[in-house]
Amino acid sequence: MRVVILGNGLSGTICGKTIRELDSQAEIIIVGEEKYPYYPRPNLIDFLAGLIPLEKVFAFNEGWAERQRLQLRLGVRAVRLDPDKKAVNFEDGDKLVADRLVLATGACPIVPPVAGADREGVFTIRTLDDVLELLDFIRGRPEIVILGGGLLGLEIARALNLRSLGRITVVEVFNRLLPRQLDETGARLLQSHLEGLGISFFIGREVSEILGDHRVSGIRFKDGATIPAGVVIVASGVRPRLDLAREAGLDCGRGVIVDDYLKTSRDRIYAAGDVAEHRGKVYGLIPAAFDQARALAYNLCGQTKKYEGTVPSSTLKVVGIYLTSIGLVNPEADGYEILTWQRPEAGLYKKLVLKENSVVGAIWFGTRRGTQEISRLIQSGKKVEEYKNEILEEEFDFSKIFRDS
Repeated sequence: MRVVILGNGLSGTICGKTIRELDSQAEIIIVGEEKYPYYPRPNLIDFLAGLIPLEKVFAFNEGWAERQRLQLRLGVRAVRLDPDKKAVNFEDGDKLVADRLVLATGACPIVPPVAGADREGVFTIRTLDDVLELLDFIRGRPEIVILGGGLLGLEIARALNLRSLGRITVVEVFNRLLPRQLDETGARLLQSHLEGLGISFFIGREVSEILGDHRVSGIRFKDGATIPAGVVIVASGVRPRLDLAREAGLDCGRGVIVDDYLKTSRDRIYAAGDVAEHRGKVYGLIPAAFDQARALAYNLCGQTKKYEGTVPSSTLKVVGIYLTSIGLVNPEADGYEILTWQRPEAGLYKKLVLKENSVVGAIWFGTRRGTQEISRLIQSGKKVEEYKNEILEEEFDFSKIFRDS
């Protein structure tokens, strides 16, 4: 079996690695646009923050791919798919034909249609080169504005704050930080904590223009107000990279549509990770990319493994506090029960969302004690009715729930 995997990020690498674990004879070719071997994207934040050196960004030691008998072709861009022949044409004129073709091409940053977004000094952060270019440019330019108060925007803000590279301001168009992962209470606590570290915020404000002649000099809000900026970092989310799939005629929605076995609409072509849409969802999360890649590898090796979905889970990486959001945290329909517990003076806040006495969502702020157990509860669907009065206490023994069931 010859498998060609387009993309050497998490899903492509884990898929190839797992295939090799299951099949010692398969020919596995992993093609990446970047010139670098696989690195976990969270490591970029640690590197940006100065917490790890460049060599520690990469996941594996030099020679790992060769030892695994994985063929890596790096710095190569695919330009066309031939779904009938399972062939890929590359920018350098090369061509690969596969028995099985895997699309693990990931996502690209979303840059809103804001005037001036093409000025020098406007950055997005998705790749190692993005980080290297930002660090080279940012020296001596103290006003840093980050557009987006989601996970990536806040991680970038805290990373630059740790480096003391200048005054940092975060602009969020929604009325609170992390609108998908937090409720109002959690967002308020988080903002207060970050302000205490010296990071400024404009919440519920929309940018109309990035100012400057050739180089960035500031931003203008929709209401006409302006603030200075020497660097603008756009952290407004990502979208799946669908050009290849669409041009090849594969069924696409927000992502490349796959079934429970990660098959696309064309025979022997599969997709996994940030590019894939499964049961109407594009996750864009590391746990989902990992789960999909593993399941796909099993299916490619003839060991049927159904992918049933992944419970969304997010953890802020370098903000300086523990913050985890799992599952459904802001239900809009009826039939949910909300449990909360907080100690504002200690910066602690917990929230559980229950459906028919089973945990379906949680926010854990200021502590990580119990986060793994809560994740297990959500996955298992176990009932917690008799523990509702104590389950949020910091010293609660979760083993009682698993032992009693």
